[in-house]
Amino acid sequence: MGYKIWPVGKIPKEFQRPELDLIREYGYDWKDPWDVVEIFENEVAKFAGCKYGVSVDNCTDGLFLCLKYLNYEGEITIPSRTYVSVPMTIINAGCKVKFEDKEWSGVYQLKPTSIYDGATRWTEGMYVVGDGFQVVSFQIKKRIPIGKGGMILTNDETAVEWFKMMRYEGRHNEIKYEKDEFGLIGYNMYMTPEDAARGLILMSHTPKVNEDTGDSNTCIDLTKQKIFK
Repeated sequence: MGYKIWPVGKIPKEFQRPELDLIREYGYDWKDPWDVVEIFENEVAKFAGCKYGVSVDNCTDGLFLCLKYLNYEGEITIPSRTYVSVPMTIINAGCKVKFEDKEWSGVYQLKPTSIYDGATRWTEGMYVVGDGFQVVSFQIKKRIPIGKGGMILTNDETAVEWFKMMRYEGRHNEIKYEKDEFGLIGYNMYMTPEDAARGLILMSHTPKVNEDTGDSNTCIDLTKQKIFK
């Protein structure tokens, strides 16, 4: 019953998530909660060895945005033993899936595109793409277990601006909603500041060098699934 009397968007302090305040103890200063998202993106990009990181609500949506940015149409080849959301998002993006029996660990290419699924790799210098897009995951079974989340890693500044608007309903983070001139017909795929703060905390407690958390031996063969036949 008490919830109804709280002003909308003003949750009492005792019920708020603690991460935004906690990261100040780790040396991170911020004025606006969205500053925390940018700090996390910069820290991950530096750790990975690329110029930019664009956070999203999960790795699968990151792959989807990459496909949409490239405006790719046609067939995409991926390992037959991978997580089921990957072929599903390829299909949802308007493409066709071709499976191949291929060994992989940590990272693999969505061939022939410049997109790489790096959901199960988290180690310093992990960016291997160059001019393409490598998407990482912060799902609960990953090295940085935020719970849910992902990030697009890239050196492409033009793509970064597009991704940032597309993940946030075509909005600009730095402009208030009522004053914004929306730039694109976008999606609701952004990472919250609280989740970004949790990511920063977990990074500080995670070794810099790690083994992959997944490979072709940890996934089922999706060619045996009727929905992909």
